[in-house]
Amino acid sequence: MSRPLLVVVGDTLLDRDVDGTVRRVAPDAPAPVLEERSVTDRPGGAGLSALLAAGGDHDVALITALADDSAAVRLSELLTAAGIAVYALPLPGGTPEKIRLRAGTQVLVRLDRGGEPEPPGAVPQAALDVLRAAAAVLVSDYGRGVTQQRDLRQALAATKAPIVWDPHPFGAAPVPGARLITPNEVELRAWSGDAGGGSVLVTAQRAGQLLRQRWRAGAVAVTIGSAGAVLCHQGPTPLVVPAPLEAAGDTCGAGDRFAVAAALALARGALVSEAVQEAVAAATAYVAAGGVAAALAPDRAAQPPQRIGAAAAGQLAAETRALGGTVVATGGCFDLLHIGHLATLQAARKLGDCLIVCLNSDRSVAALKGPERPLTAQADRARLLAALDCVDAVVIFDEPTPEAVLAGLRPDVWVKGGDYADGGPDLPEAALLQHWGGQAVIVPYLDGRSTTGTIAAARAATRR
Repeated sequence: MSRPLLVVVGDTLLDRDVDGTVRRVAPDAPAPVLEERSVTDRPGGAGLSALLAAGGDHDVALITALADDSAAVRLSELLTAAGIAVYALPLPGGTPEKIRLRAGTQVLVRLDRGGEPEPPGAVPQAALDVLRAAAAVLVSDYGRGVTQQRDLRQALAATKAPIVWDPHPFGAAPVPGARLITPNEVELRAWSGDAGGGSVLVTAQRAGQLLRQRWRAGAVAVTIGSAGAVLCHQGPTPLVVPAPLEAAGDTCGAGDRFAVAAALALARGALVSEAVQEAVAAATAYVAAGGVAAALAPDRAAQPPQRIGAAAAGQLAAETRALGGTVVATGGCFDLLHIGHLATLQAARKLGDCLIVCLNSDRSVAALKGPERPLTAQADRARLLAALDCVDAVVIFDEPTPEAVLAGLRPDVWVKGGDYADGGPDLPEAALLQHWGGQAVIVPYLDGRSTTGTIAAARAATRR
């Protein structure tokens, strides 16, 4: 079973933060001298959107423009390391860069590179093919020319997948038929020419409806910062979606997080109203957690975002090994999470420095347990597992056994519950683990706790 594919389209730039301390002024000019301490690179623009989307139970592809230079090489490294498939259009000039020199939290100066924006060259056939395979498309326009490319616009207009378009005042207008447009207040006024007058809600409704009709879009969701969003749709009454909590902090990337969450929700078949509610909640949580610095922190195991998917699990395993740690894995259906599962997972986590759960997909569970199973969809099962403190990552596999996943992860320890104890046969995966020096082990199992027994007891209770 193939995983849903989110395709991100737009301008990518390299964000570089040079952090240091200032102790003196230069002798030859009235300028502070920054003593460099660290340099942090991260994708910006559409690249940041793709990075924020990566790591779930879906695949992410990025169609962007890159020049033939060192900045493009660095961006490709960062994006592919996160499991993102990059489809690059040739970019005249240089790959755009934003370089910030900072002392503490204070930006001393920002240096921009890359020249004037201009449309990229020809779109590779592979990029057009991946657009046709998309479950949803997110256009992340940063006004540097990608959305002006004629062939790309034609392909976007022809796609059957829902499009979420995050516009830019200097970018191109969305193609007709986009499912959802997500301007903020500044972008809304720039595109509509509406200088305001009345409350923010009134302006958002008036200008949002004007743009929805002009662009022949399904809906326009105007983001209004910490207040949430206003959804302008075909009906005369807007839907106001307030933020679920007060969130103060770095808002850099919050709009990208909003658009990513909306696109992923539409890819799952959500209504536009449901997608906007999910997006408001996701953007609010993003700001509350610390913004882009927290979302892309190297020590992701200590961060709130869940690690779900093969790319995320593989990255975690590599990071753990690089630090000399022990990678532990276990597997199962986990259809109805119960105390027996929890005991096994907690015991497994104590055997190493990270625990990766190999989760049977819906199709795999049905093949093993029968057509009435699973009771809980794989996306929900993965999220429940990833929310446990003892689980560091979850990867879903579609085959009857997790051998292909294990061959990729190469865990040091493979753990199963006590079903195989008391002189029973060896674990089926034990021979595979030996190929790289891994060890299969059994941990105690709580008697009388099983998903099958729980289901049977529930059905018996309903018949009384």
